[in-house]
Amino acid sequence: MNALNKKTVDDISVKGKKVLVRCDFNVPLKGGVITDENRIVAALPTIKKLINDGGKVILCSHLGKPKGEPKPELSLAPVAKRLGELLGKEVVFAADDNVVGENALAAVAAMKDGDVVLLQNTRYRAEETKNVETFSKELGSLADIFVNDAFGTAHRAHCSTVGVVSYVDEAVAGYLIGKELKYLGSAVDNPERPFVTILGGAKVADKLSVIENLLNKADTLIIGGGMAYTFLAAKGYGIGTSLFDAEKLDYCKEMLKKAEEKGVKILLPVDCKIAKSFPDPIDAAIDVEVVDADKIPDDMMSLDIGPKTAELFANEVMKAKTVVWNGPMGVFENPTLAEGTFAVAKALADSDAVTVIGGGDSAAAANTLGFGDKMTHISTGGGASLEFLEGKELPGIAALSDK
Repeated sequence: MNALNKKTVDDISVKGKKVLVRCDFNVPLKGGVITDENRIVAALPTIKKLINDGGKVILCSHLGKPKGEPKPELSLAPVAKRLGELLGKEVVFAADDNVVGENALAAVAAMKDGDVVLLQNTRYRAEETKNVETFSKELGSLADIFVNDAFGTAHRAHCSTVGVVSYVDEAVAGYLIGKELKYLGSAVDNPERPFVTILGGAKVADKLSVIENLLNKADTLIIGGGMAYTFLAAKGYGIGTSLFDAEKLDYCKEMLKKAEEKGVKILLPVDCKIAKSFPDPIDAAIDVEVVDADKIPDDMMSLDIGPKTAELFANEVMKAKTVVWNGPMGVFENPTLAEGTFAVAKALADSDAVTVIGGGDSAAAANTLGFGDKMTHISTGGGASLEFLEGKELPGIAALSDK
């Protein structure tokens, strides 16, 4: 998939046309109040561009998991209100439980150039996640042009990401998706070298295809987090009660061998922060000690990388021209066990390299630790960025028109 060859909102004329925009308004709500509006703010450049160019802007998104039925607590009404405040103009909310109902049809029929309508939560319809033609056709009937700006759901073939494309004249990427493709795409397919990838997180199983794909692309692979201990076990180290995936032991041995054959450097922890058990609750005070990675006692578990490893990883980052990071180095939700992740985030922040954070926990860690604005790009899609790093085609991107 040549993701960089897709049309964007800059390649089309929308004056007087109805434009359906798939946004990612999947924001956290508490008692009907939005607690984090980052995703709404991130959608503004695309929406403002379409308004200024005289399009009739119809927005749609999912929110949470209503599982195909109307759930008032997952209505997009609070989003319409906040979006109106941020845009400084009315956003008409079409409150139809069937999404494309009387309210939506009337609101769209009454639109003038530059008007904005927001449809109800697309996942109120059971057909949405199954990509059923009837709902795709209803969505498409509202618009001439489709714009996808929801990278977080680009790896899903749903009615509002893929199905609708068959029922409009043209389908293009919004600015958010354009940015994702630019940074993630060029980092993976055409990186400035040395190219260093940092993988963390709990499970080796989640990152299998990523490791395999990046072994063909990266110069150095840094592995931390819970997934590192199966690799250490593959080297014959005792790992105590640390996270271990017995089924993936042979796979880890194979990857270490493959890396050696390809001349790719794999860096694993050389020291670890260990404790008797996992903190409960996760941010509880915990007694830890630091030991070398091959000296973990049988009754202890490693929960973060140690200071020597943090320095080793940071030095490697400093030599890089491109860095992609996906997954924390330890239990970063606990202040005592966040130091490894902090050290890596700081190294990326201090680096002159192109630094791309692959969504999910790494994005949360970078933002929580105060380094978010120092990164070149933080992906808005956890699962989608992971599949992109695996080299998979994303259905929501593949469906868009080529340049």
